[in-house]
Amino acid sequence: MANAVKEKRKYTLFTGKQLLWLILPIVIEQIFSTSLGLFDSLMVSNINAPEAVRSNASNAVGNIDYINNLIIQLFSAFATGGAIVTSQLLGANDREGANKSAKQMLMLVICISTAIGVACLALNWPIIKLFYGDVESSTFSYQQTYFYVTAASFPFIGLFNACAALLRAQRKSFSTMASAAISCAVNVGLNAIFLFVLNMGVLGAGLATLFCRAIPAIFMLVLLGNKKNVVCVRIFEKFRFNGALIKKILRIAIPSGIESALFQLGKLMTNTFVNAGVYATGAKSIKIIDADGKAVYVNVQANGNAIANQINNIASVVGGGVGTSCLTVIGQAVGAGDTDQVKYYMRRMFLLSYIANGICVGVILALVPFISHMYGYTAEAKTIGEHCLYFCLAFQFFTYPLSFTTPGILKATSDVKYVMWCAIASMFIMRVGLAFLLTTDKIPGMPQLGAMGYWIGMCSDWVLRSVLFFSRLLSGRWKKASGLLKDKSEAPAACGEAVGAAEDVLNPAAEEDSGETTEEER
Repeated sequence: MANAVKEKRKYTLFTGKQLLWLILPIVIEQIFSTSLGLFDSLMVSNINAPEAVRSNASNAVGNIDYINNLIIQLFSAFATGGAIVTSQLLGANDREGANKSAKQMLMLVICISTAIGVACLALNWPIIKLFYGDVESSTFSYQQTYFYVTAASFPFIGLFNACAALLRAQRKSFSTMASAAISCAVNVGLNAIFLFVLNMGVLGAGLATLFCRAIPAIFMLVLLGNKKNVVCVRIFEKFRFNGALIKKILRIAIPSGIESALFQLGKLMTNTFVNAGVYATGAKSIKIIDADGKAVYVNVQANGNAIANQINNIASVVGGGVGTSCLTVIGQAVGAGDTDQVKYYMRRMFLLSYIANGICVGVILALVPFISHMYGYTAEAKTIGEHCLYFCLAFQFFTYPLSFTTPGILKATSDVKYVMWCAIASMFIMRVGLAFLLTTDKIPGMPQLGAMGYWIGMCSDWVLRSVLFFSRLLSGRWKKASGLLKDKSEAPAACGEAVGAAEDVLNPAAEEDSGETTEEER
């Protein structure tokens, strides 16, 4: 028996080719989607206007994008909850249940996004005042204009996110990529017309964003309604909410929503640290005389931070795309009910994440000087942005897959509460707490590092997230949340069992060549 030939188990839920054609379109889609804010800010910074106007208008667009991203994360979380439930049902070959779940999630997201859009239109001034009350008056006015128009697009963002999540769950990521490409093309084309032909300024950028979100959302809804789909949803057919399904979706969506929203809130808060109280005097701002001879202060730290954030968002899309793909891959593996298969695809997704993230970050590192000089900011702002980028991209090489692919995997197993609490703790301790100490001018003796303080806090957050999430994965406790362990007594509780779980994840050969059959496998 000891000399028997040990046969390797092969898993075919997702072949290598299928993984590639799932992940690649998602990555390209996220590049297009992430580019929207970059193109808005980049094109506004080059409008035909005095330097102070261009700088403050572009800063306003970047500031409101933080608020928009915070709200968008709420829609995305509910879409994620529905997509995970749908993926697990598809993995269990429950097509009828998957269709019911999809319809419930889609209608829920449409209702929530519409309500939030109306609330933001009504509360425009108080919301902006809460986060950016200390900015220069012209910047505040630009922010109001841009927020009014972009808030009207929230129902379309919710619809797009819901449809995209459901199409990915049934492996139709090419459709979401095509839609994102349409959105990006519409945004750039309309920006060019509204900004450089009609000279509409920030209003033009907002209108371009509104149209580029509405058109693809409608296109995605049409695609999702195709009867040839495994999951086909038509919102105009008879419908009523199902309490049991909504509860199941919310059980995943609410912790994911809290985690994602607070993560974006942390980014928003740290951005306000860079903006607050820097328009009067000092190294954080410079004085420019506008066309009317009036002195206007330009926040070079905020401008440099905007450059770093927008370029770093592009560098993060590949790792983020792999993390998004985990919802489909790991979700369906969990639905199939095979623990070994789940571990196998976890390893594959980590390998793909490190390879793809390394390539993307390397390319962006080489292009940093070229991209930063496309902005119409001052030389000081560009230099600040480049220094911040070099610092954060060096960290991203090693920490991004652990800090963002790992929570995607844990969410796909339904282990969402742990992800939520750890993400919140890490964000408030490192991203917000440390960044505040390194940027504030309210505490005597603190270094006041400006934009660099923001990025030190963010990179520290990535490190802590990596430790918290990967240790959870190695412990094996995600099996309980996923339903792969039914009995509490089976959950790993000792150090030796945690080490065994680590070997399963990190040493595929040992797992595949083992001739023993564990109690859990039986």
